[in-house]
Amino acid sequence: MASIGVFYGSSTGNTEDAADRIAQAFGGGVASTNITATSADEILAHDLIIFGVSTWGTGDLQDDFEDFMTTLEEMDFSGKKVAVFGLGDQEGYPDTFVDAMGIVGKTARDRGATLIGSTATDGYTFDSSDAEENGSFIGLALDEENQSDLTQDRVVKWVAQLQGQI
Repeated sequence: MASIGVFYGSSTGNTEDAADRIAQAFGGGVASTNITATSADEILAHDLIIFGVSTWGTGDLQDDFEDFMTTLEEMDFSGKKVAVFGLGDQEGYPDTFVDAMGIVGKTARDRGATLIGSTATDGYTFDSSDAEENGSFIGLALDEENQSDLTQDRVVKWVAQLQGQI
């Protein structure tokens, strides 16, 4: 079985909760870790690396990931599969919905990662997102402000999709 690591940054606990749900959906042996409590080497030790980040304000990275970006920009993800999930508010910030997911995912891809886990934009109402490419999100978009009732189902389906891609 592939080694899977889930790494997140969280200010309010919502992204941490989503990371825990994702780790649990994989079953035993997968843990979620705050990005501030790990190193580049610990992250790169995994076959599948999952990053979770929320978008703040008008497209800003969550503070933990803002601090981690210099490290991320120096990492070599060659031969690694990376999946991303992002939390945002599609009603309050429809022009920057889950932008942080796009920033983190595209940075990993630029550093050699193979991105997996894209999802459809169906079921979301937003105007623009840096995480959207070719009509899909580059990862899993979650909106705890407006669609928290859909989170668990989205997580379960996404993890099943990832399991088929590793």
